[in-house]
Amino acid sequence: MVNSTALLHYAARAGDHNDRAMAASPHLAAALASHLQTQPTVIGKASPSGPLNWDAELALALPDLKSLAASLDVGFNNKQHPVIVCSRCAVGLATLPVVARHVPDVLVVWFDAHGDLNTPATSGSGHIGGMALAGALGLWESGLGVGIKSVVLAGSRDIDAAEKPFIDGERVRLVSPGPGFVQELKAVVTGRKVYVHIDCDVLSPGQVPTNNKVPGGLSLVQLAEAAAAIAQVAEVVGVEVGELETGETEEETKVNAKVLVDTLGPMLK
Repeated sequence: MVNSTALLHYAARAGDHNDRAMAASPHLAAALASHLQTQPTVIGKASPSGPLNWDAELALALPDLKSLAASLDVGFNNKQHPVIVCSRCAVGLATLPVVARHVPDVLVVWFDAHGDLNTPATSGSGHIGGMALAGALGLWESGLGVGIKSVVLAGSRDIDAAEKPFIDGERVRLVSPGPGFVQELKAVVTGRKVYVHIDCDVLSPGQVPTNNKVPGGLSLVQLAEAAAAIAQVAEVVGVEVGELETGETEEETKVNAKVLVDTLGPMLK
């Protein structure tokens, strides 16, 4: 039985292309704190971005990622429901193995425009965020653990050729955006224990500020419908959300953060 919520704010750099997501994450954490009526545990602190290859980025982030993993582990041991705020998807390298250890039959629902299934051997960009899910699935060794057995890519549409062989419907299944998206996703998650990852670029460009702008994504209404459907038919064991960037003003960023929290509300304890 879940007794409370563990709100974790990973404030540090994790393969950040720029500083805008690190700058937006405190506002998202504040919006979640207000919604959940709890205070966040802050892990790490923001530092200037300067995109490096995956190995250098991982080395820089590793101490804070290990701290996040340890805090998440404590939360699960205390039967708390984790809600995690982060800047970038690379944080999943630390969170997903902990989730898998505590919930071995978990289904990860990965809302993202991309597959994030590249490895150091297949990545054309060397960007660690594009390897996050692959690391947790054991497709490469990050040093942060493995253990995830099944994933649904929800709303993904920009998938590299090297990632496609891993999408086989067994370990990794794709639910593409478009007509019937919510109904198909609902059918896949029904009766499962799910851990939900939200990369804001799963949304169509212009819904909220993001670094990547991939056409053909979800609307906020569709994301809200998906969140409600998941909460209705599955057991949500945790949520992580990242990749929200700052707006033109601080007030705009706060508004966007609240809109996002309201959209995901049904999945939040």
